Amino acid sequence: MAEVTVIGGGVGGMVCALLLARQGHEVRLYERLPRLGGKLAEHRRDGFAFSLGPSLLTMPELFRELGLERELVEPELLCRYRFADGTVLDARRDPDLMAAEVERLAPGEGRNWRAFHAWARGCLRAAGRTAFAGPLLRADGAARLSDLLAVAPARTLDGLARRYFRDPRLRQYAGRYATYAGSSPYRAPAALGCVPALEHDQGVWYAPGGLPRLADDLALLLKAANVRVHLSEPVAAVEAGTSSVTGVRLASGERVRADVVVANVDAAALYGRLLPDRARLRRIARLGPSSSAFLLLAGVEGRTPGLPHHSVLFSADYRREFADIFDHGRPPRDPTVYVGCSSVDDASQAPVGAENWTMLVNVPARDPARWPIGVAAYRDLVLERLAEHGYDLAGRLRFVDVFTPADLRDRYGAWGGAIYGSACRGRLAPFLRPGNRGPRRGLYLVGGSAHPGGGLPMVTLGAHIVATLVAQDFPGTPK
Repeated sequence: MAEVTVIGGGVGGMVCALLLARQGHEVRLYERLPRLGGKLAEHRRDGFAFSLGPSLLTMPELFRELGLERELVEPELLCRYRFADGTVLDARRDPDLMAAEVERLAPGEGRNWRAFHAWARGCLRAAGRTAFAGPLLRADGAARLSDLLAVAPARTLDGLARRYFRDPRLRQYAGRYATYAGSSPYRAPAALGCVPALEHDQGVWYAPGGLPRLADDLALLLKAANVRVHLSEPVAAVEAGTSSVTGVRLASGERVRADVVVANVDAAALYGRLLPDRARLRRIARLGPSSSAFLLLAGVEGRTPGLPHHSVLFSADYRREFADIFDHGRPPRDPTVYVGCSSVDDASQAPVGAENWTMLVNVPARDPARWPIGVAAYRDLVLERLAEHGYDLAGRLRFVDVFTPADLRDRYGAWGGAIYGSACRGRLAPFLRPGNRGPRRGLYLVGGSAHPGGGLPMVTLGAHIVATLVAQDFPGTPK
């Protein structure tokens, strides 16, 4: 039996702790906040509830396999896309219906979407044998040369979109999948184009009561597995010798011995503060941070006819939008706005006769105090863009609460407020992301800043990878 300490109670850390406890290890989990779940969090005010992190779930079987039995529901639409010219694309789960919808928007492009979807399926199968299964550089014989070719390694996501679509609106739609990794479609690898295979083949799902309820369910599983959870207990350092970890030191000064330390923290925080490593920190810095988020959480009076659970309101100039974020370090003047309204499907999320609107804009991972526009002014700009797309909330707002990159930085220790750690850019991006094995024996990384990336399914897959690595590296311990 190994003594395991998990630093951080985000979903990656929770799932990793659960898997290791089920292997028979003695597991402690330390979380500096007074609750578990990390970015799977919510904000409540005046009878309204808002998800601060993920609001829909893909790859639900990953969570059912852990023992989560909560009922999930599927919204009618995957998403409604509104383009700057006023046209609309309703993304439907069924591939035949989706192809017909694409054909309606852009005659002649329906068959191209089918080809794009078929490519995404092949890419996803290859990812299942490689990136999702373990470290990319390994010698277990599972990966094949054909897997490398299947992810179009020489292309960016925008290049992939140009390969399949002539219509600029559909290129913008396909490019949006880069934002799932906090990245630019003009720099992110084409492999991110596998997401449509997940959405259209496995669906996107909502948990009644809000997705943060999944964190509550995981907490119950941790208790049943005898994981010792310590809340409001920050870790000050990972302690290690020249070759292996020896434990952690808590902010209180207490030292806790461990054979295995799993860091469910931002990799930049691990190598910058908990276990300083200048070389690795420089490597992360060269990648640059992912995007951050500017969130407007609005209590809205009345009901909006035909409003879907998810909408994306695209900017008029996508390339300029991402140049603002990643080249100029400023919030885009013409942002794409994501709108989520879970009260469409769940009456518990808002008072009777009202709606909970979550509006998200991708912005640079940078302190808003250094932006060329103030937070209040940018809030108003986002609301103006919303009105231009046909969603004028004037006279309907009970309140608007704002969350900025500074809030993400301060709450979660995220690098500049970056949602996904480093940005995903360039052909070698998957190989440059911090790996799951650390530089000392017994040190492992899990979470959105480590392989295979961010989002609920990816951090859960990362937890499975770490649990497998621990079993390999400590073969004398129980399975």
